[in-house]
Amino acid sequence: MYFEHYFPFYATYANPMLYEGERMQEQEFELMKSYYPITVQQIQERVEEECDHLDYEGSRLYDEYPDKYMFYHLCSKIKESIEPEMTGQSAPGGFLDELVQVMLCQEISRRRCRRKRCRSCFGGHGRW
Repeated sequence: MYFEHYFPFYATYANPMLYEGERMQEQEFELMKSYYPITVQQIQERVEEECDHLDYEGSRLYDEYPDKYMFYHLCSKIKESIEPEMTGQSAPGGFLDELVQVMLCQEISRRRCRRKRCRSCFGGHGRW
C-alpha cells in the first residue's frame, strides 16, 4: 500500500515530550504550595493524606458525579484531625470549614484531571 504523503518511520514512536507538560505543571503547583502559610501547608498535607487513602481504582473520588455528602464527610474528618493543632489560632466563624472544603475540592479536581489524562493516553486502561 502506498501513501499519498510521506510518513517517516520515526513518527510512529511515542512522543518523548508527552509528559513534559504535566511534569512542569506539577513543579509549578509544588512551587505555589511552598508559598502557602504554615497553617495552610499543614491543612494541605492532611488533605493530600486523606486523598491518598481514597486514591484507588473505583474510588468515590472518581465518580462521574461526586457525592456532596462524601465531600462533607471528608471535610469533617480533616477538620477534626487538624483542630488540635489549630488551638492557638482563631478563625472567624466557619472560615476553617470553608478553607478545608476549597482545598479538598481543588485536590480532588487535580487528581481527577490527572487520572483523565492518564486514561486518555492509554485508552482507558490502568495508570501510568
